[in-house]
Amino acid sequence: MKRLFTYLQRLVLCFFFSFAVLISAAAPRWLDVRSPHFSVITDAGERQGREVALRFEQMRAIFGAMFNSEKVNLPIPLEIVAFRSAREMKQFAPLWRGKPSSLSGLFVPGQDRTFIVLDLSQPEPWSVVFHEYAHQLLNGNMAQKDPWFDEGFAEYFSTIEVDKKQVFVGKLPKSVLTVLRQDGMMKIADLFKVRHDSVSYNESDHRTLFYAESDLVVHYIYEHQLMPQVNLYFDLEMNKNVPVEDAIQQAFGMSAAQFDKALRNYMANGSFKHSTLPTPPDIVTTGYTAVPVSMPDADAVLADIHLHSTDYLDKAIQEFQDILKVDADNAAAYRGLGYAYLQKKQYAIAGTYFHRAAQLNSKDPRVHYLSALVLSKEGTFSDREQLPEATKELETAIALDPSFADSYMLLGFAQFRAGDAASALETTQKAIALNPGNETYRFNLARMYLANKKVDECVAVLHGLEKAQDEQLAGRVEDLLARIKAAQEAMARALMPLRPPGSVDLSDDADDSADDAVNAQSAGPEPEMEPSTKAVPVKVIRGTITAVDCSGPLAASLTLVSPAGKWKMNVADRNHLLVFGLDKFSCSWSKQNVVIRYRETAHAQRDVISIEIQ
Repeated sequence: MKRLFTYLQRLVLCFFFSFAVLISAAAPRWLDVRSPHFSVITDAGERQGREVALRFEQMRAIFGAMFNSEKVNLPIPLEIVAFRSAREMKQFAPLWRGKPSSLSGLFVPGQDRTFIVLDLSQPEPWSVVFHEYAHQLLNGNMAQKDPWFDEGFAEYFSTIEVDKKQVFVGKLPKSVLTVLRQDGMMKIADLFKVRHDSVSYNESDHRTLFYAESDLVVHYIYEHQLMPQVNLYFDLEMNKNVPVEDAIQQAFGMSAAQFDKALRNYMANGSFKHSTLPTPPDIVTTGYTAVPVSMPDADAVLADIHLHSTDYLDKAIQEFQDILKVDADNAAAYRGLGYAYLQKKQYAIAGTYFHRAAQLNSKDPRVHYLSALVLSKEGTFSDREQLPEATKELETAIALDPSFADSYMLLGFAQFRAGDAASALETTQKAIALNPGNETYRFNLARMYLANKKVDECVAVLHGLEKAQDEQLAGRVEDLLARIKAAQEAMARALMPLRPPGSVDLSDDADDSADDAVNAQSAGPEPEMEPSTKAVPVKVIRGTITAVDCSGPLAASLTLVSPAGKWKMNVADRNHLLVFGLDKFSCSWSKQNVVIRYRETAHAQRDVISIEIQ
């Protein structure tokens, strides 16, 4: 009996051991494969992880060679996740009518991080993600471009093939020619006028044609070495507001009709060359590392992908909570929950999670950036008492990751709110150097120029944004230009008797002379001069706006408290008043420190010319 019991014990132990081995074999083994510029999280093994990292190193180096750039910016951190099977990939695919789409590659955008997801069981998962990666590279390295070039270049670049000696780029797919022959070609001027809100870009039938012709045009440009002409075209069209047809003539040396004919002949000829260039010598193929990733940490990366997808936000929150049940000190899970509640604008809860994440991993730049974003109420800095802490968090984030553009942009706002307009301008310029294609950054730069009283520089930037892809942003640009023009005209009328006609001076010296003409710290504004014999001077007063009345359709009145007393001041058109330091006039100002330039009228009214936020 004893011998039988021992035998049974051994049998049970063998069963559990075998079961554990089966579970271990079935469970994925996650690795973090790192190259000089990329991190690849994968369960497909070290060899395939290294191959993925190498492919992206190749893409990065080839892009730099094509644009003659020693430094290639990637303004938002990128995480690459490579799955071993389609079953895993399916869990992250966008939903269509409640079911996941079938795809081999996926790009997931985000404010703090972007993700590229690959299914390595597919024979060719690269083209889709390389297309999206090309967009990221263009945004980080090219200041101005239109949708036709953005999409055409992404298609052109996604066909890269590399061997030990040469790189092949731009093999034109047969599907492009099929579409163009079936549907006909758009006129080149119409193609160049397409914007992100155009029918040609958004309706599926038109979009297919737009993509195909954009691809063909970029092939034509690279085959005929016309990139200098393309850059000139963008400068003429976007900075100098030259009409598309005229910009084509000036940049390419042929009319739009001649360009149409050249493109049709190019397609009819059917002999399409692809670019060939030597394999860049700086593609790093050695020194890669591969380290194991624990299951909680791997799960946190996967939950992070869900977190950045609108289809899976609630699922991501549950996944992070489940991770903390297994690993109560998982910093990435706390960071993920903080980001989720930040998206819900529940700032107090988000801040608590970020604080805990920072305690567990103080070297994570995302935690410090996101903590500052919470403190700033997503960039508004409505609570100025949070400025020092937010600034400290952003400086830490930049020290840990000097290439993350948004940290600089948010720091610029913090410096501006703290009253340091000069530093704010400099920091904003650093953000744009890292992400020159971001139109919102450039609009913020214009506002920083205005805050520094560099009106000409502000107007130049705004003119380059009049054709912004974002329709709402284009409207804000138009509005700010109108307000600057109105303020210049008002200032010109006020100063006209004091200087020669037509010599409007908005330089710092002119502002200083206006300040000197009226002592804003005195007992109050100087007595009004007789308008029939003397010019009505521009006066300056410093104080705090305590109340604003916007009951009129356009006009507003505000109450200003200064050392000289309490003043009622009038704004004729609040929608077109020039406000230095903010985007526009606000009817909700309270306890807002300002410098106001104004004129007194014959009826003892004080008409505001401009407001400078302090």
